[in-house]
Amino acid sequence: MATSSHLNWLIIRNNNAFLLKKRDVKKPFSTEPNNLTNVSSYRYSGVVHKKTVGVVPAADKKGFTAVLKKGKYGQRPAKNTVRVNFKAGPRRSLKKLKHLLIGSKYRKDLTQVNMHSLFSLIASPLL
Repeated sequence: MATSSHLNWLIIRNNNAFLLKKRDVKKPFSTEPNNLTNVSSYRYSGVVHKKTVGVVPAADKKGFTAVLKKGKYGQRPAKNTVRVNFKAGPRRSLKKLKHLLIGSKYRKDLTQVNMHSLFSLIASPLL
């Protein structure tokens, strides 16, 4: 039986394995996969939503990998995620990722956040 994402968030928001609580910080951080801002909130959660996107460095340190969680296979973890590698230059890869997000009808409110996350990944020494 499938439950709504709001109900799932109400259940896991205060107690889950991905919370990172610090002293003197009001809002705890989140280490969950596909969470773009590492903030523990319903909007950015990569666990409770059916469709999520995460950006990670590629295994060979050339380019980056977009990890897409498909809503169609919510109950099948083996078919749930798709990894797409981007090895072209930064500007071309950003354009390709943006078209991928638009084509897969990803949430419009988080598309810009995803692009900002990718900018910071490209600027970091990990690539």
